Amino acid sequence: MSLLIAGSVATDHLMSFGGKFSDSLVVDQLDKISVSFLVDDLDVRRGGVAANICFGLGNLGLRPVLVGAVGEDFADYRAWLERHRVDCDSVHVSATRHTARFVCTSDTAMAQIASFYPGAMSESREIELKPIVDRVGEPEYVLIGPDDPDGMLRHTDECRQRGYRFVADPSQQLAFGDGDLIRQLVEGAHILFSNEYEASLITQKTGWTESEVLERVGTWVITLGARGVRVLSRDAETIEVSAVPDVSPVEPTGVGDAFRAGFLAALAWGLDHERACQLGCLLAVHVVEQIGTQEYTLSQAAFLERCASAYGSDAAADIAPHLRALHP
Repeated sequence: MSLLIAGSVATDHLMSFGGKFSDSLVVDQLDKISVSFLVDDLDVRRGGVAANICFGLGNLGLRPVLVGAVGEDFADYRAWLERHRVDCDSVHVSATRHTARFVCTSDTAMAQIASFYPGAMSESREIELKPIVDRVGEPEYVLIGPDDPDGMLRHTDECRQRGYRFVADPSQQLAFGDGDLIRQLVEGAHILFSNEYEASLITQKTGWTESEVLERVGTWVITLGARGVRVLSRDAETIEVSAVPDVSPVEPTGVGDAFRAGFLAALAWGLDHERACQLGCLLAVHVVEQIGTQEYTLSQAAFLERCASAYGSDAAADIAPHLRALHP
């Protein structure tokens, strides 16, 4: 069984603003907005939702399959991911477009203003999943993350037609996707991921109530920032798991991707939703405490020690037999 992770692969340009965006925004003048922010620094990092999730899964000991479209400038990035156990053999390489770019500025309140250039990502609609499945075996899950909308629709439709269990993670596409697009991406998902704001967008744009969303998906995982995570299920009680305490946040980009990696890893190991949330929160901490989405290093011993401190010795004991970090 394998995990196929479809979505964006990008280079991140991350900047920090020393104030709060809210201090420069006039609510009743937003239709005339024209602002600029003097930033303190610039970091250029590897990123993209699918690549970030794959990096997290590889660090935990799995070998995820990256499904996405990149430019010919991907060679160094590919070598990096492969050193972290990511299968890149099914990545589509464009002959004409550059790998996507994500440009993001964060303020002192961890609010963000970002722009995204899709580049080669627009060719993800040319990727068919079946040849990948023929190569690597029946997927445990196919995660369909933010990507070219036509590519996301193609992957979602193929999963439904071929009976692959899929995880809907529309994320950034929810902001400008209409109700019809969102309904098509969500319908039939085994798991739906969103944060709290995105959850509101889903119900608002689709016209579905929370109950109606759960009629269409098996499980809805809603991250709550510093308050942790809530898991809603069609046939089970709601679960709430607190975030890891004593965190020193530095930069939030990629935190949600790391959470998804931890959650999926736990499910692949046969653990329950509570342990999946805990593992996701633990991995997310490693991202928020650094600049960059793939700059963390996992130590097996330190990771399990922090797990026991945050969630108890039983949680660490359940995770320990499966964890295969790259460092002792």
